[in-house]
Amino acid sequence: MAAMPGPGVAEPEAQSDAGQIGGRRMVTAPVAASKSRLLTGRLRILPALACGVLMALGQAPWNLWYAALAGLVLSMALFSLQRGSRAALAVGWGVGTGYFGLALNWLTEPFQVDAAVTAWMAPFALFFMAAGLALFWGLAFWGAAQAPRSRLFALVATWTLAELARGYLFTGFPWGLVGYLWEPTDAIQWVSWTGSFGLTLVTLALAALLSRALRGAWRPAVAGLVLLAALLWGGTQMLPPLQELAGRPVVRLVQPNAPQTQKWDRDYIPIFFERQVEFTAAPAQDGLPRPELIVWPETAVPRLLENAEAELRVITDAALPARVVLGIQRSEGYDYYNSLALVAQGPKVEAVYDKHHLVPFGEYMPFKELFRHINVSGIAARAEGGYSAGPGAQLLDLGGTFGNALPLICYEAVFPQDLRAAARPELLLQITNDAWFGNFSGPYQHLAQARIRAIEQGLPMLRAANTGVSAIIDGAGRVLKSLPLGEAGFLDARLPPPLRVTFYSRIGDLPLLGLLALLMVLAFAPRRGDFD
Repeated sequence: MAAMPGPGVAEPEAQSDAGQIGGRRMVTAPVAASKSRLLTGRLRILPALACGVLMALGQAPWNLWYAALAGLVLSMALFSLQRGSRAALAVGWGVGTGYFGLALNWLTEPFQVDAAVTAWMAPFALFFMAAGLALFWGLAFWGAAQAPRSRLFALVATWTLAELARGYLFTGFPWGLVGYLWEPTDAIQWVSWTGSFGLTLVTLALAALLSRALRGAWRPAVAGLVLLAALLWGGTQMLPPLQELAGRPVVRLVQPNAPQTQKWDRDYIPIFFERQVEFTAAPAQDGLPRPELIVWPETAVPRLLENAEAELRVITDAALPARVVLGIQRSEGYDYYNSLALVAQGPKVEAVYDKHHLVPFGEYMPFKELFRHINVSGIAARAEGGYSAGPGAQLLDLGGTFGNALPLICYEAVFPQDLRAAARPELLLQITNDAWFGNFSGPYQHLAQARIRAIEQGLPMLRAANTGVSAIIDGAGRVLKSLPLGEAGFLDARLPPPLRVTFYSRIGDLPLLGLLALLMVLAFAPRRGDFD
């Protein structure tokens, strides 16, 4: 230990202290520079990607809503550190690429069905889809960085607008909206008031408030915690009690579990068809009376409707006295449709609905002329086929005590705007073939979004899925009964009654658009605020 300095050596000791301080600066300066490069330099894309991956964990099957919220808060904080619009664009694109890259991992599954021809496309399809959708978020961050007042307020508005644009532009793809992170919690009940896009705005506002804590601004952070508590507690209070089902009509959902690699194989077609007929004719379950309505999944009948009289007779004889809703393809001239038919004894086709929101590259090929011209193997040939779109949403009269249903085929259930019919139905009716989505994340995300549609409208949903998850869902989004993914079987249950008309089903997104306009004015007015 050194002796205490006397007066004569005070100045040299001070110089030594200065050297030590300078030394510490020399040690910490590279660390600070490295940190700066990571957060605001060329490496900013790495934490942005990590934030996006963290956000994706809020989607099914992980359902880690708190991780998703943390990723969202960190994304907001990372945006706040950027001092240029190009830097903000890079961060937004990175967050989006990480998010969609993980959340949409199931996009590789359809390419495995005809693996010899299309498997090589799978990683490219996932990357370009994720990177393409991320452009919406990148532009949102870029736009918010231009705001002269509050950049965080601006980001709440522009990010919500980006999600709206993603849901509508280029046929729309609102899969995995930011607001869906609440789906595992009772807070998802708020969509009956706000809709999914409105809940997305509230979620982004919450993250913006909480992100201020990372910069020492505690008042906005406390406001964020109050908002978080209100979301969770309010959702619990909005959840209605279970409804009385006595006397309600009985329905049966049929799940054949036909893997996509076998579904159209000539050797397997009769096996899956006979399996569905067997399930249709089976005695009622759980002491219930014989079903009044039986629902088969999408493309369940392996023949065109106009040529399927023999198959329909077998089906309706097995279903007697119930009617059957089934998925089937049909044609008119040179046009082919992915359709839903209501069939009664006879057989008599009482109603037909044609899917109108088709899946790009799956059910129709956009840019056909381009692919014909470049002649990409496996794609150019498919450009010649595909379905035609139906006229739009329409009600289906199921008769008896069922009333009108709004039919949805496959991923039409992910579009809130597709549920706007001329009159309110008594139920939602989805048939789907989720074998295309694999057996990990896709089917569960699809089910989650079906639940959200039921909550938005306050309507029960019948959901028949080829490989699962088939489910009876009530107007509060509760799955009352279901068949597991990857199992063949059927379920019988009473149809829940509809809830009262929700605010969102009555008003739609008009309040959201007004609020967005107000936020944009506040954020982009030519006077600098002090929010951030």
